[in-house]
Amino acid sequence: MTLVHRFAGNPLDRADAERRDDGWLAAAEQDPASRFLPFYNLDVLLAGGATLGWTPASTVRWLDVDVPPVFLGLADGIPHFALDISELEQPARDLGLENGWRFQDCRMAAMAMPADETGIVAQARAQLSWHGSHRFCSQCGARTEQRKGGHVRHCPQCNAEHFPRTDPVAIMLIHDDGRCLLGQPKGPLVRMGMYSALAGFIDQGESIEEAVRREVREEAGIEVGEVRYHSSQPWPFPSSLMIGCLGRATSTEIRIDDAEMADVRWFTRDEVSAALNEENPDLKVPGSVAIAHHLIKSWVNGEAGG
Repeated sequence: MTLVHRFAGNPLDRADAERRDDGWLAAAEQDPASRFLPFYNLDVLLAGGATLGWTPASTVRWLDVDVPPVFLGLADGIPHFALDISELEQPARDLGLENGWRFQDCRMAAMAMPADETGIVAQARAQLSWHGSHRFCSQCGARTEQRKGGHVRHCPQCNAEHFPRTDPVAIMLIHDDGRCLLGQPKGPLVRMGMYSALAGFIDQGESIEEAVRREVREEAGIEVGEVRYHSSQPWPFPSSLMIGCLGRATSTEIRIDDAEMADVRWFTRDEVSAALNEENPDLKVPGSVAIAHHLIKSWVNGEAGG
């Protein structure tokens, strides 16, 4: 069975034909059956438990926000939108939230909500973040306008069209004779005492395999031979695609890049297995919300071939 990570598995039909129809979109925004998912400072609205806080058009119609909603897609023929309400000073009051409805950080929310809903969160958060940081044309500097339900920003001055971007990131679990390579980039993981798979952005004109070998060489001084694809994960912070790989080391002497990495080490299968079970006081690894967890688990279970 194919592994589906958190932030993947979006069940919505993205409905490209409908989003090209301005009249259909305008009607859908007013349709009483349509559902809207508010975000406040990129935190998602949750209902009383840990499910998405979809609200009807009648609730959001009177909100004093100067941004159009983003069309996410259709579910059983019903239009679903995301709406950035960060302009509101008191969003809970204006939405009339009660009975435990609340805004929550998307990473924290994804740990508890149904898996397929996290795919919707990934799409919505990434697109709203992109709109918030791309309001002006990169060619002429004029203010751009949202088109195609939020999948395009159009410049009325120079007629340029701008599209949401996704940044590809290679994340790799490197192994050698019963050991795997884990590192601590400088930053939050050090404070948390956590080690993870090495990772880095894929450069222009670079294949996935080349990026894996380059990043491991740069960060740890380790040479990598065979590279095998494992799985991928959308990561909407702000908008990356994590491309998970397993790689076999052809050298073992670590030379750390002190500018980026706080530490890089080889760990045995027993050490890592205990960490996955939270039974190793000397090693912490990422939880199951992250693709790194599943790369590490795959190696511990012998699926990486080394």
